Amino acid sequence: MGDEIQEYFKHALMVAKEAGERVKTDFYRNKNISVKENFADLVTETDTAVEELIVAKLKQRFPDHKFIGEEAVSAGGHCELTDSPTWIIDPIDGTTNFVHSVPHTCISIGLAVNKEIVAGIVHGPILGETFTAVKGHGAFCNDVKLSVSTIQDLKQGLVIIEGGTSRVPGVLDTKIANLKKVVENCHGIRAYGSAALDMCFVAKGSHEAYVEHGIHVWDIAAGKLIVEEAGGIVCDPSGDAVDLMSRRVLAACNKEIACQLSSIITNITLERD
Repeated sequence: MGDEIQEYFKHALMVAKEAGERVKTDFYRNKNISVKENFADLVTETDTAVEELIVAKLKQRFPDHKFIGEEAVSAGGHCELTDSPTWIIDPIDGTTNFVHSVPHTCISIGLAVNKEIVAGIVHGPILGETFTAVKGHGAFCNDVKLSVSTIQDLKQGLVIIEGGTSRVPGVLDTKIANLKKVVENCHGIRAYGSAALDMCFVAKGSHEAYVEHGIHVWDIAAGKLIVEEAGGIVCDPSGDAVDLMSRRVLAACNKEIACQLSSIITNITLERD
């Protein structure tokens, strides 16, 4: 199976870079924007076109594989993670950044086999960074091996915490309370607007942790493996084992930081993917 995973990964990496050229071209053009759940949940024609390109190229090479794509699910498609090889795709993670011409936007492709992520690609065409991982073979950025931070005290750490797209008052109140608790207990907080890149920043050691409620499986599938292969930990914000379909995640450089962050976070329960 190891050789097969490598074959899957190498082909997906080529597809991601091809799709990245479309993202790069459209990034500098006027965008055709629509909304999904609310005015803050955006989609562009590029999101749809890039997802269709990725799925078509992968399906042509691997016709028996299954797919979970953000835009297909948003349009009413099925979101089910089975034991079959399944590609989990976010064509543009950081669509709001893309719309506003902020470079923190990427293509995220994760591959799950037996419900376990075995390969991950996060390609940031505007930033010029491509993060990759194959299970058991380490994590890399532009072919340079990644290692997480060695800091073990949250008060010495830099934490990424996102606001997300929900505008439900109760959810927002909890997120703002969490933000206050986190900023009181670390060097500083950041929000880049892309869950996949947020996780990669933890993997490369520039940030000690990232936590968010409201993400989806396609936001974190690739990033989860990249963090873990760089030596980090990915769990539920409660500290329990991560559930890819639960729409919440905590990534940290080590268990100590994860536990310290988890202890000050109030969890939010959302509808599952």
